[in-house]
Amino acid sequence: MLPKGKFSRCLAAAGLMLCFGGVAQAAPDNSSPVGSTNVTVADPTVPRPPGQPCVVQLFSNDTFNDYSPRPFSYTPPAGCGTKWAKVVLEGDFSVTAGIQYDRTATIFLAGVNLYFGTTQEPDPTEAQSWHVERDLTDYTALFRNAGQGQVFIGNIVNSTYTGVIHGSARLLFYPASAVAPAAKVPDAVYPLGSDPVGSTVALNNSSSQLAATLTLPQNVERAYLDVFTQSQSNDEFWYTCVPNQYAAETQECGGGNFREAEISIDGQPAGVAPVYPWIYTGGIDLFMWEPTPGVQTLNFMPYRVDLTPFAGLLSNGSPHQIALSVQGANSYFSATASLLVYQDAHASQVTGALVRNTLVNQPPNPTIGSTLSQDSSGNVTGDITTDLSRHFIIEGYVNTSHGRVDTKVDQTVSFADTQGFNITSSTYGQTSDQLTKVDGVSRSTVNGFLSGQFDEHYRYPLHVDVGETFETSGDISILTTVRQGYEQKTSLGLDGLTLYSAEVRNHVNAGDTLVLNSSFQIASHSGQYNTQDFAFHDSLGGCYRSSVTTTNDTVTAYSSGKGCPGGQNRVFWFTHPDGSPYNGNTFLGW
Repeated sequence: MLPKGKFSRCLAAAGLMLCFGGVAQAAPDNSSPVGSTNVTVADPTVPRPPGQPCVVQLFSNDTFNDYSPRPFSYTPPAGCGTKWAKVVLEGDFSVTAGIQYDRTATIFLAGVNLYFGTTQEPDPTEAQSWHVERDLTDYTALFRNAGQGQVFIGNIVNSTYTGVIHGSARLLFYPASAVAPAAKVPDAVYPLGSDPVGSTVALNNSSSQLAATLTLPQNVERAYLDVFTQSQSNDEFWYTCVPNQYAAETQECGGGNFREAEISIDGQPAGVAPVYPWIYTGGIDLFMWEPTPGVQTLNFMPYRVDLTPFAGLLSNGSPHQIALSVQGANSYFSATASLLVYQDAHASQVTGALVRNTLVNQPPNPTIGSTLSQDSSGNVTGDITTDLSRHFIIEGYVNTSHGRVDTKVDQTVSFADTQGFNITSSTYGQTSDQLTKVDGVSRSTVNGFLSGQFDEHYRYPLHVDVGETFETSGDISILTTVRQGYEQKTSLGLDGLTLYSAEVRNHVNAGDTLVLNSSFQIASHSGQYNTQDFAFHDSLGGCYRSSVTTTNDTVTAYSSGKGCPGGQNRVFWFTHPDGSPYNGNTFLGW
């Protein structure tokens, strides 16, 4: 942590995530993490269908102590068929006792991302471990063939940074059955990166691209893009930065705080993916994230972009470039994306066209406002605002074996940010209030009727309040509070009738007071607290509720199932209580 609003990274302790067992529970109902200093989260695990899964170990107890990727070979599960009800990735990671930064972690297979997240910062005196899961059912086509993969956790180990990271991961394949039929999954998965084994791509500025030129099958009926954009280096604290013209006055990072992923096909705008403000366990004040990290810190969720209006264009037999960039990137964002394609099983060739795209004439240029003022004593007060809202419609059609399918994607994507400053010779105050919103609907018709509809609503609220006091002793006292949220509402409908709806809410509220000495070394901290509340419910009666509270780096309260019928978490195996994406044109993936 540096003075005068310069957000930085610290080293800290972590712990053991208690999220084993139970269909969709962060910890078994008969256990309690209260009193633990190990990592504890409220997130649900991925719910499972009945039956025993076939298991493929990707890598086991690999050691990460340098910047070399760890390769592995994948072979499909023997005797388990090629159609599965569900495919789940499980990963277990640990770090030895010592000093170490949090690190970015990725797993790739044949160029396609299977996992993206960060590691917990370790404790100097305790070894730590944690568990992550990802629903990869939509990537079934990838797992039908053998391939090469790699896991990458770049880590420096020397006399100063002593924490060594270890990890294992496996895929669980749940065979289809009468009660758990095979999922209706994409027919093909294509990575956007050029690495045949897989890696992320650094996007250093708004012009940098993650791109692939693909010649797709000529019978594409639907297409989606799963997007990850992770802030790194100078961009790690992008949500606190200000436009360059105000950077010196506010003593903050420049480059502004608007970030948004732009999707294009052959250079034409094709969609938007909001950027989530993930905060890593060394971020802002490391003690706030012990033992509960921020929203999705250890396990990112992708954002899924509906590219179906372009299906006719993508099926014309010509190569097409699909690209992703991050508007406002300022060195740098780490990105990866995967294209999911559904094909017409009864036609080798389909035709179609894009008929409307109002996103083309709406560049992502936010409006900047300022009420900053400076008095004769040099005190600075006031706000800087950044706002952008775009409504767009993209329509296209494809002539399939079952008729003409028209698709209309109608979205409003907005970003609103206020940076408030109160700076004197002895204090530095900065408050960041940010809200990213997506309100969208994808509608489809077959031969002009039998319309299907997928509604989605996302909210990414973030509040960061930092108050620094420069003591006469030379110490710097820094009081920080963070409120972070991930909210998702989705529904599937047919001819105006809602077939299924679900809501996910994941909120973290944390705070701490950090004291640095005159050499900017951590002298002490006090008043640490953190509460995570996770809630899911759907129209089928599924319910998941969990909450964890920490005080002074120890779990002081934990609840599971409170607020659900009977006080029990119960979700159906085919639902997505973790907030992972699903497709809007099929009912629950069947």
